[in-house]
Amino acid sequence: MLHRPNAISEAAVRSPEWFKSATRWTQLTFAEDDPAKYDPEFWIDVFKRTKSNAVCLSAGGYIAYYPSEIPLHYVSSFIGDTDPFGTIVEGARKLGMHVMARVDPHAIHADAAKAHPEWVAINADGSPREHWAFPGIYVTDALGSYNRDFTTGVIREVMTKYDVDAVFANRWQGHGVSYSEDNRKRFRQETGFDLPLKPDATDPAWQAWAAWRRRILTELVVYWDETVKSIRPHASFIPNMSGSSLMEFDLSLIQKHCPILFVDHQARQGVEVGWSAGRNGKRIRGTFRDRPVGLITSIGPEEEYRWKDSVQSGEEIKLWIHDGMAQGLFPWFTKFNACVPDDRWVQPVAEAFNLHADIEPHLEGMQPTAEIAIIDPSTTLRHWAPEQRHIAEHNDLGFYHALVEARVPFEFLSDQVMTPDALDRFKLIILANATYLSDDQCAAIEQYVQRGGSVVAAHETSLYNEIGKRRDDFGLSNVFGASLTSAPRGPVKNTYVALSDPHPLNEGYEGAARIIGGTHMMAVDANSDAETPFLYVPDFPDLPMEEVYPREAPSGAAVVARESGHGGRVVYIPWNIGEIFWKVLAPDHGRLIANAVNWALGQDHRVTVKGKGIIDIAVYESEDAMAIFLVNLTNPMMMKGPLREVYPIGEQTLSIELPKGRTSASVKLLVKNETASCKIVGNRAEITVPSIRDLETIHLTWQS
Repeated sequence: MLHRPNAISEAAVRSPEWFKSATRWTQLTFAEDDPAKYDPEFWIDVFKRTKSNAVCLSAGGYIAYYPSEIPLHYVSSFIGDTDPFGTIVEGARKLGMHVMARVDPHAIHADAAKAHPEWVAINADGSPREHWAFPGIYVTDALGSYNRDFTTGVIREVMTKYDVDAVFANRWQGHGVSYSEDNRKRFRQETGFDLPLKPDATDPAWQAWAAWRRRILTELVVYWDETVKSIRPHASFIPNMSGSSLMEFDLSLIQKHCPILFVDHQARQGVEVGWSAGRNGKRIRGTFRDRPVGLITSIGPEEEYRWKDSVQSGEEIKLWIHDGMAQGLFPWFTKFNACVPDDRWVQPVAEAFNLHADIEPHLEGMQPTAEIAIIDPSTTLRHWAPEQRHIAEHNDLGFYHALVEARVPFEFLSDQVMTPDALDRFKLIILANATYLSDDQCAAIEQYVQRGGSVVAAHETSLYNEIGKRRDDFGLSNVFGASLTSAPRGPVKNTYVALSDPHPLNEGYEGAARIIGGTHMMAVDANSDAETPFLYVPDFPDLPMEEVYPREAPSGAAVVARESGHGGRVVYIPWNIGEIFWKVLAPDHGRLIANAVNWALGQDHRVTVKGKGIIDIAVYESEDAMAIFLVNLTNPMMMKGPLREVYPIGEQTLSIELPKGRTSASVKLLVKNETASCKIVGNRAEITVPSIRDLETIHLTWQS
């Protein structure tokens, strides 16, 4: 009898809801010479060892790994009379696995470029865009006929010839502006603008191009999905997207056509921290709360030098998978090149995937939950080019890191879906720097406050409308309890904010009269009903050293705090505290963010975790149960990968507010596979976890 590692029923394999049982993915991306050298049985064994129940496999596009009959569809020169794609598809199906065919349409060979120059992206000087990494091939124009016609033909051929559940497109969105004559003409006719020559969030032509591109790509997703379904009605087209790129599409069409999503954020890069993996899950869940999402994890380092055919440390691989899993992302690992010169990745991937298989059943029927949400500023980020968007995210990253350090569970909520129901799931929302907000978005937030919600906001939040026009005052001035009195300025060096009247926001700074300020700031007047726990220290020189002293007394609100009058609280910080904390990591800024959140929440957190070490927390809940993930981020290189080892942490004490009508709980530690005691203190359950190596999941079943 054939061993089936994944236990997917025959009905589920080709069901329209196939994606619900595709929860552990292996991706195999062939290199051109793989057909002559790779061992299919090795990969079948990997499927079994990892308990993978789905596979994403290279099919075609730039190179076909099956005997394609499409003119100019380059077939691997090593394929001979074999069918490597079909061989793995057949082996996976025998194991009861789901199969997704990968196509990559971002480049073509020279013969295709010569035959169809309209398929090639064009530089601003009119020259064809040669590939940046492999001269002799050409980058395709994603918005032209290549994707619409040729790639559609590849998708149609794969779906017709093979038993697959989906087509997955990689690098399908294009690489920069293509200045083809057809694009120039269409763009001018539809928008009245010439194609922009550089990314510039303030340029109306750039804004128009971003919207134009977004519309064409959205239509392409729909067209490809309809093509897939016309051949196999249960199947789907799935575009490769990161959390931030969701904002590039019409969300109603994604809702209809993409039943499952994947985040292509494969590993840490540079000074990224381990929680970056789970952040992706929160971001997509902040737009599509109930949509299953996978996190693509590379077995190799994800650095700018592109060592794609390499292996990073096992601890690094597991951390990425564990944190993604904790924040609601099912695991997916990717291997480039089917030949395996270094198999040190297999065991850690198998360990992480098997742990997911063990924990997954305990989360059945549960939803992620939190009292606090960071508003994901999609309206703001749309104004930035994708390759520059990370700069605009520094404020959000700073707040994110401060909350992780403060051990505060939280979620994301996209500013595209700020309905009353969505907002009211949270007692507090955070606007780290939602610079661009429409009048309707501002009204939604103001109404949320009127219903008793609390807000923490910073920097230029709501200073501009959704198309980038600056307002005379903040769109959320009434919420902040403050008005703008002078234009934003910066960058400024050597700035400080001084502690003012005693307030919970300036607790924990004993011995200090002032702390580091920001580098970009605004002057505001606070309303009479607001308090100002911190004041600006007027500028003074940073050189010569003999001149480094303040000339004037502190004045002007550097932090505004107020009771909303509707049961909530509001904190507004008119400088770039999130960005500067992310860049500098000054502990005083982290403390101020945590103080602001704790005070604005106005009550004890529903879930608290006390102990030593740095952990990422996620909370899941159903009517009768709760699961709390604690991901141990404590390691000797926390802010610089790759991770060498994890430092186990000692005792952690959890305190959870009892749900109404519950008096106790039975508790199990899922990773240790042992029970734990539950002590009731007042209206809270207290649980002690003796130690954590890399991950623990505490599962509570409530009792009346």
